[in-house]
Amino acid sequence: MLINELEQVNIAALKAHDQVTRAVLSVVINRYRMNAIELKSQGKEATDADLIKIISKVIKELDEEKEGNIKTGRVEAAQAIDKQKTVIEKYLPKMMSEDEIRAVIAKLEDKSIPSVMKHFKANYDGQADMALVSKIARGQ
Repeated sequence: MLINELEQVNIAALKAHDQVTRAVLSVVINRYRMNAIELKSQGKEATDADLIKIISKVIKELDEEKEGNIKTGRVEAAQAIDKQKTVIEKYLPKMMSEDEIRAVIAKLEDKSIPSVMKHFKANYDGQADMALVSKIARGQ
């Protein structure tokens, strides 16, 4: 599982005294563990898809933090955030392009918006920007 790989990289960063990598990986790993505990209480098991959602959310939070640092003139802090994003972005799956999304929608029998959204959520969760899917589905 992807969480095992992140934990190994986190241990390597600890040994290498890489505080930037440790900081961001620790946040992701801890959120995953909290989510896994919550899911376990519901009788479910955490998956790589859950971890990908957590990584995506952390990246959005880092973007917001970076904007705040830029507005306040904290350039060094903004650069550290860029390094953190670089560390975790490589664990995200490649996002589908607009053309790939259009091709999948064209192959569907039912092109109604709820049907298209349900199909992408079930088959391409974390691999397609759902806002883009919605926009394309509405435009076709």
